[in-house]
Amino acid sequence: MRQAQNILMVGPSGTGKTCLAQAIGFEAIKLGFTVIYRSIFDIVSHLQRFNALSDRNPEFERYLKADLLIIDDMGLKQLPEKAGELLFEIIFRRHELKSTIMTSNRPLDDWGKLIGDVPTAGAILDRFLQQARLIPFKGKTGRPHFGRQGQARPTANDALLDAAAAARLDHAEGGSL
Repeated sequence: MRQAQNILMVGPSGTGKTCLAQAIGFEAIKLGFTVIYRSIFDIVSHLQRFNALSDRNPEFERYLKADLLIIDDMGLKQLPEKAGELLFEIIFRRHELKSTIMTSNRPLDDWGKLIGDVPTAGAILDRFLQQARLIPFKGKTGRPHFGRQGQARPTANDALLDAAAAARLDHAEGGSL
């Protein structure tokens, strides 16, 4: 975060992207950073309601000022019209200044269709990925599944648990986000 780097977590649903993004956000708050966590749909809906691209809208400014912005569920479904413009403005104005984490269950090649504008999706990814670490998630869902008697069967993603443990250890040893 002190270097304004971004993280893009991409992989199938249920593999721990949201969980890890929230854990990073929680640790950042404990270190005194300001964090906003929202799904892409909540951000777009919120900003469309307030005509966010008007001059220095305070609702839009909140997304720009946070030390860490976590945008969850990119690619879950197609975004509404003009959503690409809003997302581009957020990424463009935070570029090289603040850190952003995005989670997506769709490959980057699909983003143009999801945003509804291939050039805008390309511009968003170009800026975002310039200062980003891409973290691929693989495997099957880690969400509990219920058997015949309604008993949850654990299917925890061991890699996620190991990454979370390593992050806690790094923080305890004085590492930084």
